[in-house]
Amino acid sequence: MNTVFYILIGLLVVIHFFPMIRHPHWVFRASDFGRIQLLVLQIVLFLVGLIFVQDKNILFWIGAAILGGIIIQNIWILFPYTAWYRPTKYDVVENHSGDVTILSANVYQFNKEYDRLIRLIQKLSPDIILTLETNQAWEDVLTVIEKNYPHYKKIPLENCYGMHFYTRLKVKDIKAHFFVADDLPSIEARLTTENGHEFTFFGVHPPPPSPTEEPTSKERDGDLMSIAKRIREIDHPVIAVGDFNNVAWARASKLFRKTSGLIDPRIGRGFVPTFPVRYPLLRCPIDLVFHSKEVFIKDLIAQEDIGSDHFPVLCRFFINLQAPGQQNEDNLDDDEEETVNEMIEEGIKKNGNR
Repeated sequence: MNTVFYILIGLLVVIHFFPMIRHPHWVFRASDFGRIQLLVLQIVLFLVGLIFVQDKNILFWIGAAILGGIIIQNIWILFPYTAWYRPTKYDVVENHSGDVTILSANVYQFNKEYDRLIRLIQKLSPDIILTLETNQAWEDVLTVIEKNYPHYKKIPLENCYGMHFYTRLKVKDIKAHFFVADDLPSIEARLTTENGHEFTFFGVHPPPPSPTEEPTSKERDGDLMSIAKRIREIDHPVIAVGDFNNVAWARASKLFRKTSGLIDPRIGRGFVPTFPVRYPLLRCPIDLVFHSKEVFIKDLIAQEDIGSDHFPVLCRFFINLQAPGQQNEDNLDDDEEETVNEMIEEGIKKNGNR
């Protein structure tokens, strides 16, 4: 029993420290996605050891202390993303934009249950729709919603990175960016609410580091940092939404937040896990939202299954320029600024070497 206990501690410790190694290979990045599940395993092993290990010698207590240490560190990392950390409260404010709703849905390109998304759109009637992994087949189906969403940007691709944007809000400009690769789009839309509040929407979907897709996080990180630097140039409210293929507590997400100056609404709200649909015990939050201080998030809710490997996410918010909310007090230092620029260069170089 002791030997098994020590081996399991060793494995959990190694996996725990992998994300702290600043190497872009997916092996080192994957543990961040499973940090919640790893915390549960660490707690279970700690309790099992205390209860069932009979020979509690000095080696046992050293192992238990190490295990307890990484449990505390994981709790420290994850606690801000729970509702116990800092409940999100809003004062009653006047002269705001009124509610705006966004539905973000990674549809899974090979999903043929088109009607499930259409029915969800009809049920929720969002002001903005962002679809990810949408190819030409999905585009053809989605033409049915265009009578209610007359403004759109369509980027059908067959590589699982197609992206479609629809809105009924007033549009000043919609453009597609291809920051690190000509087959990896993001969408920037400058919109105006019914009572004249202007804001910019970003649709985001970089590739994940994984054994089946990109072996490293270079393209993902380069794309995210490019978007963040573009957001930093904008002098009015911004909201960025999509499948970030990253969790909020990962280093790249924190650098995205610092570089862009945006706020993570999951802090003090909850995890809102969205992927994978079929394996509840493995779910993690990778469909993210970030926003500027003038944007107040009222709801951030995972929606019903549409046949995809992701749950869609509904975000409801309003804008108030006179009463800005939470501030992003995290600023990039010089070393981090250099790291961000290196990530962008590596992302572009990685695509060029593909």
